Order: sequence, then structure tokens, then C-alpha cells
Amino acid sequence: MTNNVKISIRQFTILMMFYTIGTTILVIPSTLAADAKQNAWIAAIVGWLLGLLIVYLYFSIGKLYPQMTLIGFLEHTLGKWFGKLVSLIFITFSFLGASTVLFYLANFMTTQVMPETPIGAFIILFAALVFMGVRLGLEVLSRSAEILFPWFLILFVVSSILLIPEIEIQKMKPIMEIGIKPTIKAALAYIGTASLPLVLILLIFPSALNQKKGAGKAFMIGTLLGGICIILITFLSISILGADFSSRNMYPSYALAKQINIGNFIQRVEILMAGMWFMTIFFKASFYAYGVVAGITQLFGCKDYRPFVFPCGMIIAAYSLVVYPNVAYMMDFDSTVYIPYVITIGLLLPLLLLVIGSIRKKMSSR
Repeated sequence: MTNNVKISIRQFTILMMFYTIGTTILVIPSTLAADAKQNAWIAAIVGWLLGLLIVYLYFSIGKLYPQMTLIGFLEHTLGKWFGKLVSLIFITFSFLGASTVLFYLANFMTTQVMPETPIGAFIILFAALVFMGVRLGLEVLSRSAEILFPWFLILFVVSSILLIPEIEIQKMKPIMEIGIKPTIKAALAYIGTASLPLVLILLIFPSALNQKKGAGKAFMIGTLLGGICIILITFLSISILGADFSSRNMYPSYALAKQINIGNFIQRVEILMAGMWFMTIFFKASFYAYGVVAGITQLFGCKDYRPFVFPCGMIIAAYSLVVYPNVAYMMDFDSTVYIPYVITIGLLLPLLLLVIGSIRKKMSSR
């Protein structure tokens, strides 16, 4: 199925940047500040560097059998039935990712923008938009990302420049006062949100690219660009809002945009941050949803994934209403259960697959 889908290296790079930023740009400064305090920006840099190693791991897996998707690789490496069983684990991970992303967006809208609107209304509207994009196909989503990239870049650069006069360096001191352990813990939260979910990219990497040469470089550059955006937002949150306020606010990046005030004329432009977040979260939710329908299609050997889009969309939208009973449960789950879970799916399983795949390839070549 994915052999008929081809996207360019440039489009893949932009998709990687948007997928890396995703929900991270709005929520990760709070998580990092809660663990690393004023060293949150250092934790973001450490997580960014560790994330590059994870990207190299995924690139190494994709290079073993470049014509196969993740599902095909699993069946070829682990055997037909055990491979299908492990494939279900990745499909479930993608399903949970799509549901939680829908909840994040709806919760943001009901708490920050339109508090009187039911959360279900935002979930239905955004889910309809996401699954319309999924049904149109990966090529359409890639071209949309290419069109929206300059607008994202303009909004991000303008917002960052307007915030420069508000920076207070003393809020970032003292550096490394709390030690290395909290910084590493915060870095794990970063890679759990921004880097490890990239394992689902193996559903299209590198089989869906029109050029295999340069695919790894594009993967790395997209992750680099996304990481730089997250580091900069974290730096601005700590240096302007302070570590304490950033850790207590669920959406410090949105609160950060409220600080823009140029001559009492340019102010209350926090919708710029919301606009950037809507762009990136749309592509992250779309890829999670694509992972569900494409994974099911490949698992059962179907030729087209589009008949699965509508029923899967209804199930994901319904589940996103109950995936988190409340915000307190969401924060507790994300800080305790999610990190070990995503490390298992995004690091331990891929490492095991790389070892088994390398052994099988050497044996078959002999």
C-alpha cells in the first residue's frame, strides 16, 4: 500500500519538524520546569541531544530493509504470527497517541479560549479535520505541511523577537544548583514527548520517500529544527515567566505569549502561539491516526486503508473523551506511567528489533 505513496525529502523534513514539535511546544516547558526548575532549558538541550541518538536508531532500523514498512519489517524479522502480535502493540500506541492528542487540544480550548463550550464539540470538530486529512492521504498531508511551514516560521520568529525585551536573565540563576539528577529526569520527559514517539515514522520511513538517498539526513534535520524550537520556547518561558510560574501553569507557552507588549500597542497576541500549536498538533494527530489505519491495513493485508478511516475516526474520537477522566489524572499519568511505557515502545523494542534484524540479515546473506 505505502509503495504507491511517495513524498519528497523536503516534505519529509518538514513533517518531522512538525511531528517533533506537536504537543511538546505548549506543554513541555511546564514538565521540564517542574523537574529541573531554572535548568529546564539545559534539560531540553540534553533531551534534544539524546533524541538525536534515538533518531539514529530508527534510521538504522529503516536502513536494514528500506522497502519495508514497520509492519512488514516486524513480520519478516519476528515471524508472521509473533510479528503481527508486536504490530498490535505499535498500533495500540498510535491509537492512544491520537486519542490523547485530541484530548490535549480540546482541553486547551475549554480551559483557555472558550470555557463555556463542551469539550466534546472541539473533539468532534478537530477529529473530523484530522481524519479528512488522513483520508486524502499522506501526500496531501505532506504538501499541506510544505505550504504551512513558512507561516509557522514567520509566527515563531516574530513571537520570539517580540519577547526578547521581556527576558530577565536573573530568573535563570543559579545554574545547576539542584544537581544533575533532576536535569536527567526532565530530559527523559523531553525525549518521551518529542523523540520516542518518532518510532511510528518507521511506518513510512524510508519506503514512502521518493529518494532513499538523503533520507537519514532529512530525518535528522527535521528533528534538529523541531528541537531548536522547543529549546527556545523553554528558554523564553524560564527567563520571562520564571521556573516557579512555568511549573505551575499547564500551558506556560500560551501564558508567555501574553507577555508581549510593545509600546502598549502590540499586545494580547497569544493567539499567535495557539496558531503555531494548532498547525503542529494537527500533523501529529494526523500521523498518529494514519498509523492506526495504515497499521491495521497492512496487518490484515488489505490494499487500501481509506475504508478504515471513518470507523477508526469514530472510535478514536469517542475514546478521547474518556482517555483521561480529568486533568489531575492526566498529569499524574503523564509523569508516572507514560515515561516507562513510551521508553518500552520507542527504545527497548526498537533496540531488540535492530539486533534481531541485523542477525537475520547476516544469516540470509550467508
